[in-house]
Amino acid sequence: MNVWIALTYRAHKHYFAAKGWLDSLPEDVVLCFCRLTQLGFLRLLTTPAVMQNQTRSQAEAWAVYDEWLRNGSAEFIEEPPGVEPAFRALTQSGQPAPKDWADSYVLAFAQSSGLKLVTFDQGLHRRTANSLLLGL
Repeated sequence: MNVWIALTYRAHKHYFAAKGWLDSLPEDVVLCFCRLTQLGFLRLLTTPAVMQNQTRSQAEAWAVYDEWLRNGSAEFIEEPPGVEPAFRALTQSGQPAPKDWADSYVLAFAQSSGLKLVTFDQGLHRRTANSLLLGL
């Protein structure tokens, strides 16, 4: 979700790193939303602490999301078969880990779909070989 927001919000501290990465991709590359990243993206677009003076209403957030889909830069992907076993395998810690659930799901989704995960989060990047850590 951090990369989606950085690509969308020019005032984001990682905008130029995200935009540089996006501009370096071949034209036929399509970015993917899953339900969790879609929800996170919509939530963050409507969060004043993140978006500051560009905070969006729910209707405006949907319009921003729809523009990503409409211009062909992104698509929404349904949950792939096998995501739950992968998700369960990644969430077997014997310790409480409330902040790990979403990261583990996104990792399981990417693994099950054969997609590369792109992130600014070093901890998340270290958890899988099939990820790209964008420079800060």
